[in-house]
Amino acid sequence: QVQLVESGGGSVQAGGSLSLSCVASGWSDRSGCMGWFRQAPGKEREGVAVIDTGGSRTYYEDSVKGRFTISQDNAKNTVYLQMHSLLPEDTAMYYCAAATWVMCSSTYWREKNKYDLWGQGTQVTVSS
Repeated sequence: QVQLVESGGGSVQAGGSLSLSCVASGWSDRSGCMGWFRQAPGKEREGVAVIDTGGSRTYYEDSVKGRFTISQDNAKNTVYLQMHSLLPEDTAMYYCAAATWVMCSSTYWREKNKYDLWGQGTQVTVSS
């Protein structure tokens, strides 16, 4: 059974940095698309950044480009999200997601129904 386990997150002041990690346990070939979504109170869950687990293509939501970096360590089955220059509007529950059946694509990486695995979420709070 494949599981996604997130860690990291927390509270920080605006301009600060945080890191998130997501370990995919039980996913043997890890050929797919994996990354991060977030959901703020009263808002839809939105894609933040994803990476091809079998390659290196990455996709970012426009508002985080230049501030967030997604990376992976295949030996550890782990995807990371480094977040810098955080803004209060980055405050949200961050969810790790994995699409085990399809590679990332600019056409559909933001579509939540493409992802068949989700983590439990980790809170990121940025104060002004």
